[in-house]
Amino acid sequence: MANHASSEKRIRRNARRAVINGARRSRIRTFIKKVEAAVTSGDVNAAQDALKVAQPEIQRGVAKGILPKNTAARKISRLSAAIKKLK
Repeated sequence: MANHASSEKRIRRNARRAVINGARRSRIRTFIKKVEAAVTSGDVNAAQDALKVAQPEIQRGVAKGILPKNTAARKISRLSAAIKKLK
């Protein structure tokens, strides 16, 4: 249990941030799933459009500190490669 006002405040702040970061992480995963679903269905145009929407979201996750930079680069690269393979 926290014994200082500052540590109690930090606990409250961490709880608020956990909710926000969880929502952002979930949003990123949803966009990635949309790209993967389009790739699985074989629709190149839908996959490209989904990637155009997902890429800024993934990069925003990096900017907000939710995803490591290399993880985001790897995910974008693999999604792009999967789309390229469809063509």
